[in-house]
Amino acid sequence: QVQLVESGGGLVQPGGSLRLSCAASRSIFSIDNMGWYRQAPGKERELVARFTSSHRTMYEDSVKGRFTISRDNAKNMVYLQMDSLKPEDTAVYYCYAISRAISYWGRGTQVTVSS
Repeated sequence: QVQLVESGGGLVQPGGSLRLSCAASRSIFSIDNMGWYRQAPGKERELVARFTSSHRTMYEDSVKGRFTISRDNAKNMVYLQMDSLKPEDTAVYYCYAISRAISYWGRGTQVTVSS
């Protein structure tokens, strides 16, 4: 079992940056599939960025070149650096992990992009 806690959300102006953090309650060294989803009001949850096997990364098309996912296995942390933020990035961002076919989710952190 693993518990995930997100932090780093907030209000930012268009064009600004935020760095989201996801703290895991145990070692993530063996967890290949981790990443971030987001859910905007009235919309379905969508995958934003994730690690695949071999620790490769993949991104949703609208965030490519603006968002960067990274991880620090020694600290049991996953990050999402978000640059050039747009109003349409406004959503609750969720960290997730899949370990032994079980999905784990954090409670989310709100990101609001507005002037």
